[in-house]
Amino acid sequence: MKKLKNYPTHIAFIMDGNRRWATRRGLSKFVGHKKGAESLMKIIKELSQIEEIKYASFFAFSTENWNREKEEIDAIFKIVQDMFDENEGEFKSWNVKFVAMGDITRFPDELQKRIIKAVENSKNNTGLVVNIALNYGGRDDIVQAVNKLIKNGRTIVSEDDIAENLYSYPATDIDFVIRTSGEMRVSNFMLYQLAYSEFYFPKVCWPAFNKRQLYKSLKVYAKRNRRFGGN
Repeated sequence: MKKLKNYPTHIAFIMDGNRRWATRRGLSKFVGHKKGAESLMKIIKELSQIEEIKYASFFAFSTENWNREKEEIDAIFKIVQDMFDENEGEFKSWNVKFVAMGDITRFPDELQKRIIKAVENSKNNTGLVVNIALNYGGRDDIVQAVNKLIKNGRTIVSEDDIAENLYSYPATDIDFVIRTSGEMRVSNFMLYQLAYSEFYFPKVCWPAFNKRQLYKSLKVYAKRNRRFGGN
């Protein structure tokens, strides 16, 4: 990639369009999700090579996704487990640190163990921090943060208190949010962390989001004038 004048410290992706990408090609939803996982791996690799980007968050499975058909949910679980199983060496070579955002206790035992293993094995890595949102919702994230504070005896809390108890802590607030497939909404993703985020909505579906699309997105961000409520 050509060096840009400005990069986000924290970039986030709402990976939308797996099913539409597959439907347009006459393929199954499973193929769409599998291709989406392949795109995720490629983007993590690219981001791990950009030293200015310290955090990357990916919306993989939301609290609302439980409303989908069981067959599709099971397929997604298998793809996530295979992704961690098959790429352990790559994660180590890329020096990425995994953080699981969300309540994974609802997942099958084997999947829980694999996620926990990936987090544990990468905890000492010093490169890109990758937040994977699994059974995650932005509102739920805030609620669990407040409940932790209450459990610890707090009766009055500050913004910093909440921020320090979110799943993504110690990641900074999100600088740049990319939602693929052209849909223009946040879908309950990291609501607290995106208060002053810049947004970009490319029409390409997630399985087709590649290095070229990433660089195009980063060029868009580099031209933004962030004012944080100022002039």
